[in-house]
Amino acid sequence: MPEPGLSPLQSSLPAAAAHFGAHVLAQADSVGVDAVDAVLPSVPAAVPAAVGEPGPDLGRILRGPSGLGTASLSLARREEPPAPEPVESEAPVDALHIPGLYYHPVAEPDPVRVEEVSRRIKDWALDEIRLYPEEWEGQFDGFSVGRYMVACHPDAPTVDHLMIATRLMVAENAVDDYYCEDHGGSPIGLGGRLLLAHTALDPVHTTSEYQPPWAESLHADAPRRAYRSAMEYFVRDSTPSQADRFRHDMARLHLGYLAEAAWAQTDHTPEVWEYLTMRQFNNFRPCPTITDTVGGYELPTDLHAQPAMQRVLALAGNASTIVNDLYSYTKELAAPGRHMNLPVVLADREGLSERDAYLKAVEVHNDLMRDFEAEAADLAAACPVPSVLRFLRGVAVWVDGNHYWHQTNTYRYSLPDFW
Repeated sequence: MPEPGLSPLQSSLPAAAAHFGAHVLAQADSVGVDAVDAVLPSVPAAVPAAVGEPGPDLGRILRGPSGLGTASLSLARREEPPAPEPVESEAPVDALHIPGLYYHPVAEPDPVRVEEVSRRIKDWALDEIRLYPEEWEGQFDGFSVGRYMVACHPDAPTVDHLMIATRLMVAENAVDDYYCEDHGGSPIGLGGRLLLAHTALDPVHTTSEYQPPWAESLHADAPRRAYRSAMEYFVRDSTPSQADRFRHDMARLHLGYLAEAAWAQTDHTPEVWEYLTMRQFNNFRPCPTITDTVGGYELPTDLHAQPAMQRVLALAGNASTIVNDLYSYTKELAAPGRHMNLPVVLADREGLSERDAYLKAVEVHNDLMRDFEAEAADLAAACPVPSVLRFLRGVAVWVDGNHYWHQTNTYRYSLPDFW
């Protein structure tokens, strides 16, 4: 298996589309785009970009409305600020290393931003929402969420923008820990707990008699307090369509939690394809989907909803989540009870040894990563709109930053002795 190369600005988006040929430039010019190279990273070509004409729906979206006074509303004419210049970096020396895993080393996150985000998020967790008791402080610090989010969002204009993602990340992990796993979580009754927590993201609209007790319930436990507060900050700095998009992806996440809980209650080991289906929902997708909000711009709703963009986001989330399965493998084996992850399911369903199952999980991850990169490059070539290109780049950056955090978080993770 070939060793992965370096990736400028933490981007795994292949740049077969970075320097368009004459045909592609002509196509971009036909829809009014003259800033393609400014927003698309220049990385070593790995996957040929399929340059095709936009389909009817995409063509309509790119053209925008027509008629007197609508020229400024064409999506294709909107230019976004260029992303930062590419930075190359080797993997940290003391990082965990999974042989054969396909990934892109990233630059070390800005230490000044890491320190400030870490300070602010701890103040928020302790003072604003009372997230955890004092004895859990070491675990909170060991999560290194500041380093995580700065690595995933290096183009965030300000620390305030980074805090949007950081609060949501901490809130999502609080729900997982308290309701599902490490800190008293259980599959029994999970549906009711998740439903009530979800209303902190997607408010209840009921009668005046019953509205106050619902509002009071949002302060009843740490997960709901975290969701409520993080969402308030998010809504303040996002557009209505971005907030609705995030709610949708969180509903997907909660559906995945419920499927895994149901299997745990019935002691069912799913088929490999069933497990991967569950992981498409119980995964990191809500995090990269807000990359435009954190970046201070918006990918228009119609472009985000395109099937090709939805496939890119699904593949990015799937690959990132299998990374978690691989790095948390020994952590989960050492925990009480039976934790389901891809190597465990592969061993059970395909009759593989633990080592062979783990190595096959690495292959599954690599296939997902390469599919993500190919689909992203195809979409970038077919739809060279600046906001699309910047969003694709942001998602790719998030994928690489997510791997970096897993690889370097030796407080939480260790690797099996398979090599």
